[in-house]
This record gives sequence, C-alpha cells and structure tokens, in this order.
Amino acid sequence: MALTRAFLETVYERAQLDGAFRKALLTEAVNAYLGGDEATGKAVLRDVINATVGFEPLAAELGKPAKSLHRMLGPSGNPSTANFFAILRVLQKRAGVKLTVKAA
Repeated sequence: MALTRAFLETVYERAQLDGAFRKALLTEAVNAYLGGDEATGKAVLRDVINATVGFEPLAAELGKPAKSLHRMLGPSGNPSTANFFAILRVLQKRAGVKLTVKAA
C-alpha cells in the first residue's frame, strides 16, 4: 500500500520538531534491516532520509548520484555494507543521534 502525501508530510513535520521521534525512526529502520526485515528497514530508512536530510543533499555528501541511492534503498535494491553504513553515518550526524549495538 502506498503512503499518502499527508502521512509523509506528517512524518516530515514531526521529524523536524521532535528529536526523540527522529531517533526512534532511525532506530526502527536499523533494527528492522539488521533483524532480517530488509524491506521494512529500507522503507523506514527512506522516510528518515526524506524527513531529515533529503536524497539530493545525502547524495552530495556521499559523493554518489541520488538516483543510485533511490535504487539501492528501493524495494529490489541491495545496498552494500559500505553504502549502508555510510548512509547511517550521515543520518546519525544530521539527526543528532548516535546509535550503538547491544546484544539482546
């Protein structure tokens, strides 16, 4: 099911105003992705990107074409480990979040 424009705008607006929400959104994306639910992880990661930095500025910071980022985070995309963690580094910096790994 496609997300509505109103939903995407709501996520964007809340992420702009609420640091805890940005942190939770990024944490959820990483947990889903690393937990084996790559589709959800990539979808939420796209939401984080759109709500924080945007694809064009992210691409410029990473030195990659924005179209490549869209493809690698799309439903059939498969980002390399290096690309995935490069994206996370930028998002952590932009969202003001520092993620750590803990064994469950």
